[in-house]
Amino acid sequence: MTGALPFPDISPEIFSITVFGFELALRWYALAYIVGIVIGWRMVVMALKAPRLWPAKTPPMTPGQTEDMLTWIILGVLLGGRIGYVLFYQPGAYLDNPLSIIAIWEGGMSFHGGMLGVILAFWLYSRRHKLPLLSTADAVALGVPPGLLLGRIANFINAELWGRPTEAPWGVVFPGQAAQFCPQVVGACARHPSQLYEAFLEGFVLLVVLLWLAWRRDGFKRPGFLTGVFLFGYGASRFAVEFVRQPDAQFISDGNPLGLAWHIGGYGLTMGQLLSLPMLLLGLWLISRARRHVTVAA
Repeated sequence: MTGALPFPDISPEIFSITVFGFELALRWYALAYIVGIVIGWRMVVMALKAPRLWPAKTPPMTPGQTEDMLTWIILGVLLGGRIGYVLFYQPGAYLDNPLSIIAIWEGGMSFHGGMLGVILAFWLYSRRHKLPLLSTADAVALGVPPGLLLGRIANFINAELWGRPTEAPWGVVFPGQAAQFCPQVVGACARHPSQLYEAFLEGFVLLVVLLWLAWRRDGFKRPGFLTGVFLFGYGASRFAVEFVRQPDAQFISDGNPLGLAWHIGGYGLTMGQLLSLPMLLLGLWLISRARRHVTVAA
């Protein structure tokens, strides 16, 4: 294949050290989670320190409460992301080897599962501290895109979650036997860098939109509006990218070469698209509801 881009020579590990015979490594994937969470947290704190952004000039929580909630959210991301991946994508494999469920350093996290974990952690914390649910959700939504942006870039560095084969000039020749298994392709198999598509749409574009709505269009003064925009924006982005993203191998068969999780007569939806539909619908409902209930600052 001509015109394809070679995969950059970047190690998934930033550095590694050996301590008492055990090798400890810092991976780009872990660093993406850490830096994304820290950036998101600081963005939320900055918004909470600007009372003019909020209904009646009253933020839904204090910066100190944000730090407490962050611990709950981190647990929600890790537990929800891993459990979601196990249940949605490879339940059989993990039932055969249950101990591998805890090996999150080997990869295998579901955004949709992580989102459900975050929702549960956020809901429990908000109820415990009697925080306004929708306004608090808007604050949390503002801090999510940086983690998505960095996480998808880390997926690219790890050479995982690549796209379907393509002849586009920006197709990337990912390493590994699985990435190069393209029966219909002669020579090197180039694939869509779908991780970078998602990083741009779910991370950068969604971040810019949310910041603009929050700081320039009084988005926080319509409780639930930014949450709805986030859910719809992520759902739409993921739904679109799924058309060029390679599905997990367990969904592919001779009668289902596109790896559709649900299909009739060869037409259907991937697992990512099925999981994104509830986000799209909930996002639209929250946006519609928020536009009918505008809270004006005092």
